[in-house]
Amino acid sequence: MMEAATLSGPTPLDLVDFGELPEATNALLQEGVLAYRCNPDLAREKFERALEEAPAQLPVHFCLYKIHTYQGRLDEALASAQLGLCEAARQAGWPADWRRWRRPQDAQQPAARFALYTLKALAFIRLKRDERAQTAEILEALRQLDPAGHVGWPVVAALADGCSA
Repeated sequence: MMEAATLSGPTPLDLVDFGELPEATNALLQEGVLAYRCNPDLAREKFERALEEAPAQLPVHFCLYKIHTYQGRLDEALASAQLGLCEAARQAGWPADWRRWRRPQDAQQPAARFALYTLKALAFIRLKRDERAQTAEILEALRQLDPAGHVGWPVVAALADGCSA
């Protein structure tokens, strides 16, 4: 019989507040954050283990696509962001294909916000991969989905504009 995971919020020892997570998942993420500067491979291993153990936890996806992007592992970053995007869309009750999303009624709902934030990250990764058409397509979708730019997509748009100048 499987026991339910104990949820915990941040503790004073946490380096990053990932919100309410199972204790074991939070511990892996905190260990990964701690290891990142001196041993990024170990950090990536911790994040990958967290994904294996808790694939529905959105902060795990965030850690993975961030570390891959920081390390210039853009193929892995792209795959991680796409996986996180699909999971966030599922949790928000949205279609898996972001092209079919409509402006959310409650963009501050955690899964919806994560989905939009990850779509922005996907635009950034596509930009770093020099995939201009895909970047432009994502940014246009974000203009419609988040016209106020709450998830920070205007920064990526400015970078994209600077790259094309």
